Amino acid sequence: MASNVLVWIEQEDGQADPIAWQAMAAASKVAGDLDGSLTAVVFGDQVADIARQAIEAGADRVYTTEDASLVRYRVEPYAKLLARILENEPPSVILAGASTAGLELTAYVAALTDAGLAPDCTDLHIEGDQLVAVRPALVGNLVSRVKFTGTGHRIITVRRNVFQPAYGDESRTGEAVDIPAEQAEDEIPTRVESVETADGKVSLTEASIIVSGGRGVGGPEGFQPVRELADALGGALGASRAAVDAGWIPYVHQVGQTGKTVQPDLYIACGISGAIQHLAGMKNARVIVAINKDADVPLYKYAHYGIAGDLFSYLPAIVEEVRKRLGR
Repeated sequence: MASNVLVWIEQEDGQADPIAWQAMAAASKVAGDLDGSLTAVVFGDQVADIARQAIEAGADRVYTTEDASLVRYRVEPYAKLLARILENEPPSVILAGASTAGLELTAYVAALTDAGLAPDCTDLHIEGDQLVAVRPALVGNLVSRVKFTGTGHRIITVRRNVFQPAYGDESRTGEAVDIPAEQAEDEIPTRVESVETADGKVSLTEASIIVSGGRGVGGPEGFQPVRELADALGGALGASRAAVDAGWIPYVHQVGQTGKTVQPDLYIACGISGAIQHLAGMKNARVIVAINKDADVPLYKYAHYGIAGDLFSYLPAIVEEVRKRLGR
């Protein structure tokens, strides 16, 4: 049976998050398998370029809402807008990236619309005439296959860097539909007072190399050699929840179940024991290197390489060698 597919395009400051195009790639395959149409949804201010990119990426139609109140993501106005759109859509599959905003928005909309929800999925496929979403659990030790019952909407978020975004086709054409904002600014209960950004130049979720520090760095100053190694490798700076909770480094650097889920080519963990919460966010890295003077910490069970020693002795030497070899 034909079923339409909608994708929420997450954006900030007029730039789409790369996870949105990964969700579009997954949606294109699902829409083809279900013999349905593909629609993109984008909210913000001055988002015409993103709407055009969505059509080039495979959307047949794009719903857009442009309003100054939507410049920064807030769950209340975004969720009410998306829920209103879904009221006028037949039972559909709704996809979004499993980012912090995507996970919050889809849960909120699922509650508003009484839709089924499968978060943080790594695969989607059709069995017979039924959509099946695959999602890992318990730090990847269990894989569940989610099937939807009933005839309502089915909402799915896809994990970052699992689906490869398709190349855009500039020759494609599609329909653009303008939707008015659902709430005026003074009706929205939350305000964005300021935005805290990471001090690194490389996005944590998009980085191919991540160097993270944990409780073992000993304090805020202990992140200096960790940061130097990240800079030398051209990677991003990460951290464990323990280090963030201690106030040693901002939350934007946190890797783990309550932080960012990452899948870099190389993950170097410095002074991190490997609690389940942290493993949930980085276990799927292609190569894991652990540097910890305690060789019995859980992370060594998952590490491909390890240095059982004082990170403050090893990191400066590694940084010096990396800079020498890379000419930095």
